[in-house]
Amino acid sequence: MKTISFEFRTADLEAIGLIPRGFFSRYEEVELLETLRLERGWRLQLLRVRRRGPLRTAVELARESQRIRRMYGLEELELVERRPRTRDYILLVRQRNPAEIARLLTVAGGEITPVAPFRADPEHTVATFYGDETALRRVVSRLGRDGMPFQVLRTSGRPYWGPTGSDELTERQRSILSRAWALGYYSVPRRTSLTRLAKVTGQSPPALSKMLRRAEGRLVARFLSTTEAPTGEGIPASSGDRADG
Repeated sequence: MKTISFEFRTADLEAIGLIPRGFFSRYEEVELLETLRLERGWRLQLLRVRRRGPLRTAVELARESQRIRRMYGLEELELVERRPRTRDYILLVRQRNPAEIARLLTVAGGEITPVAPFRADPEHTVATFYGDETALRRVVSRLGRDGMPFQVLRTSGRPYWGPTGSDELTERQRSILSRAWALGYYSVPRRTSLTRLAKVTGQSPPALSKMLRRAEGRLVARFLSTTEAPTGEGIPASSGDRADG
């Protein structure tokens, strides 16, 4: 399995309909935080969208939801969080795949998925995919045959587990931690609450809290098992030492 990052000119992606024309007249940047589901017909993704100018209120967005969905070809649009200081929306979006995306997924045989970093601004778009090496080679070959200008920024044989990374975590734990990281749950100060995160993940807050603690405990245990304890701390060097009481 490999991870590969491409860079495209945003204008080229607009020309073939992968990015709506006029999108960057209203927005400065869009970033894929997580792909929750990807099929040849549609995709469900968590996005960070930075607006030009002040953010609209949640009420205004709800009122304009139908127009926005029609303008950008969205089947569903849900506001997860507003970040007025950075002018960012965090959005849960379900969108039908354009023909070019559907063709690439067909070429890949369902063996690739979009992962971070995946970010677009008015000039450049960085797109990263993780998956079967043979499938990724077929995608690169197809892009070349289609005459799409691109540059390969990076390839890696390391598996992608999101920002946390641990082969001791379950798939569900990796997904939850990756989403928590992307939404700023571990930022200082914290940019999202446990309640908001629970809503996005479909868990109750108590169940999510327990899942996060278990995953965090595994990561801490893994770290401690590979980190030498400072002198005078941790497990006594001699089994002859014993604590009083």
